[in-house]
Amino acid sequence: MNGASTMKPRSSRPRVICHMMASIDGRIVTGDWPLSSEGRRQYEQVHGTYESNAWICGRVTMEQHFASGTRTDAEVAREHDGAAREDFVAPGEHRSFAIALDPRGKLVWESGEVAGDHMVVVLTDRVSEEYLAMLRARGVSFLLAGRDEVDLPLALEKIGARLGIRTLMLEGGGGINGSFLRAGLVDEVSLLVAPVVDGTVGRASIFDVAEKGVTPQRLRLEEVERRADDMLWLRYRVEAVGAARKE
Repeated sequence: MNGASTMKPRSSRPRVICHMMASIDGRIVTGDWPLSSEGRRQYEQVHGTYESNAWICGRVTMEQHFASGTRTDAEVAREHDGAAREDFVAPGEHRSFAIALDPRGKLVWESGEVAGDHMVVVLTDRVSEEYLAMLRARGVSFLLAGRDEVDLPLALEKIGARLGIRTLMLEGGGGINGSFLRAGLVDEVSLLVAPVVDGTVGRASIFDVAEKGVTPQRLRLEEVERRADDMLWLRYRVEAVGAARKE
């Protein structure tokens, strides 16, 4: 056949597994739940079955549990308005990755390692050069995706192409989980249902989407497993939006 090929290039996007633990009423803040130590260990044990070398959370979750602090409002307000910059992958051999979605570069990182994983920050193009220089100096990798908000499809392409990640564990709060789901970027939901009724009004849930007119997403059950401490592990495949149910 003469002429250029019409085949689309293969996507570098990793498979995305949204892996969460929730009460039977969908809450995800687990600190005060009456669970045994063995029950709490189920989350990491199930995580390990996926053999993924990367996990991603949003800014709020990272600020609460992993970041060293936050920048001041004045520092965050200093934005870049010049030429595009390059992504930065810190030198060295990185076997596993912790990825933070932090559009405006609010979080402070003291080093390029978090919980034994290499730290990678996904930012928007408007983040100041001063902040990028600080990340480079501390060995923190960063990927730039989008101007005003993070372009999630672009970010995933870069995560696959720049870091070589093929399976990504999405383990954020409801906000980032909802954003990925709404964008059609979640391939599987791995849900550990704890034998707990939370009932706290306003507490974060598995998927939180602030926008109106959100289309409910159909899932297909792949596997059910009872685990320690009456935990129930549910695996769902995410179907295409609007897919009809087969009876």
